[in-house]
Amino acid sequence: MKEVENDFIKFWIEDDILHSQFKKTTEGTIENIKAIIDLRHQISAEKKQYWCYDFNGIKSYEKDARDYADKNGQEGLYACAAVLNSHIAKFILNAFMVLKKPTVPLRGFTQKSEAIHWLNELKKKNGQF
Repeated sequence: MKEVENDFIKFWIEDDILHSQFKKTTEGTIENIKAIIDLRHQISAEKKQYWCYDFNGIKSYEKDARDYADKNGQEGLYACAAVLNSHIAKFILNAFMVLKKPTVPLRGFTQKSEAIHWLNELKKKNGQF
């Protein structure tokens, strides 16, 4: 299994799905978001990915970091399943995505198994399974 990490986040690819998990509570600063995106590109080696992004461990997101991720963070992705620690956060994210209509499908989940299932369904639908 291929892995890369820095001092606050770890990435690995398992069953053709990119996974990430925070190693410690982390602030969503623009510097940290840039580091996350750079590390994701490093492990992906210019191959598009289905990403299971575990948000548990992110303390907050600064507005400039959210804007940067919105503009630069979708490159190299087929879809992103965000694993969140509350049903309220999941509802807010999913409602926002319906309004925003991002170029890369993004959906929130409270269970990692549900996130993986959704990504695998997208892979099947796209003939990549």
